[in-house]
Amino acid sequence: MIRSELVARIAAQNLHLYARDVEAVVDAILNRVAQALADGDRVELRDFGTFCMRDREAHTSRNPRTGEAVKVEAKAAIKFKPGKGMRTRLNRRQADPEPEAEVQRLLRAS
Repeated sequence: MIRSELVARIAAQNLHLYARDVEAVVDAILNRVAQALADGDRVELRDFGTFCMRDREAHTSRNPRTGEAVKVEAKAAIKFKPGKGMRTRLNRRQADPEPEAEVQRLLRAS
């Protein structure tokens, strides 16, 4: 899902809000999360997950085409750890078979 799809879905679920207002709120939230990470803060969204910054040290890697050694500079990376609610939703989705697939399985068994 991209940002415009997110805005469209939220606007469709909340008919009393204009799409431009939803877009402003989504932009404000994402900008605040990005600013907090840039400031070195940890961002925790309950039942969704946690974002934090990690420093990656400089190291030597290899170019996969040529095998040549390449120096990779130190840089910051974002780490995301899903929250318990997110893991539960994802695992429940994998555990529940699709209704159509279940019907087909039952028809084949009979």
